[in-house]
Amino acid sequence: MSGASGSGQQPPPGGDHAGRGAAAGDAVRARIDWPAMVQDLRFPSIDGLRAFEAAARLGSFERAADELDLGASAIGKRIATLEDLLGTALFVRGARALQLTAAGREYLEQVRQALALLASMPQHRRVAQRRRRLRVIAPPTFARQILVPRLGAGQAPLADVELELQLSVPFAATPTPAADVEVDYGEADAASPDVLLREGVLPLAAPGLVRRLRPIQRAADLAGMPLLRTPLQPWRPWFEAAGLDWPEPDDGAKLLDLGLTLEAAVGGQGVALARPSLAAPWLQVHALVPVLRLQAPPWRHYRLQVHERSADALRFADWLRAQCDEAVRQGAEGLSGQA
Repeated sequence: MSGASGSGQQPPPGGDHAGRGAAAGDAVRARIDWPAMVQDLRFPSIDGLRAFEAAARLGSFERAADELDLGASAIGKRIATLEDLLGTALFVRGARALQLTAAGREYLEQVRQALALLASMPQHRRVAQRRRRLRVIAPPTFARQILVPRLGAGQAPLADVELELQLSVPFAATPTPAADVEVDYGEADAASPDVLLREGVLPLAAPGLVRRLRPIQRAADLAGMPLLRTPLQPWRPWFEAAGLDWPEPDDGAKLLDLGLTLEAAVGGQGVALARPSLAAPWLQVHALVPVLRLQAPPWRHYRLQVHERSADALRFADWLRAQCDEAVRQGAEGLSGQA
């Protein structure tokens, strides 16, 4: 580790910007050459570097020992090990006051930079290491429409917990990451306590599209209408509830995300079969309106699974159930607010 301060070289033309560019280039080259460099590297211990920096800064092994809560002999041993690794003395032996050698002064500046870089990383702070974490995984539309908008209110009972939220993809072949609490989308008994968002689905569309369509007064009037398709919420169960023996629509793009289906409906591309809770923000501003009021049970349910039954996970699960009940209420209000 050699620094520019001890090299005697002048800064490159271009001032500070050029210096930063050269440093960035050096960093890139270091990453590229790293496998070859590893064979020639011998790293000192962090404890040895801290002992050296403290002794140099405070002027004695005893004061460094007090700061690091060690004995003076332990400080001396760590520094001796560091000197042995470097192959050079860092302090002048035999001097009345603790003095750095020329190599020690040069090395000290580099050690301080390295320790400052490590100290700037939040993962190394004791508060961050003691913080409890709760890993939550949920499907994209549920996370965006239900969970994330309510996290401000939800952090109050979990103020001392770091929430890590990941997205899962329904019916994906990739394995689901490990989580303490999971919301998945699948088959379930509607009466199960694990089911979230207890509501039906109904056809929704943008007001402009509804005005362009011929009057729709009953389910059979949807014949020939642009029906948005998603395997996550097929139309056939709703057709059956409406007394229609119709096959699943096969025209138009197939959208593999419920949120994309709602956004396509808002854009006037077709009629979406959706839950009012997920569509509540658009229902409240009349960006979506019900085409028909008939609701049918959803094809699949959002289910809550608590894999790690810790106090934090159980508390979060209780909060999430309450938020889902509120989302269902808001969706129903969005529907009732429209003629």
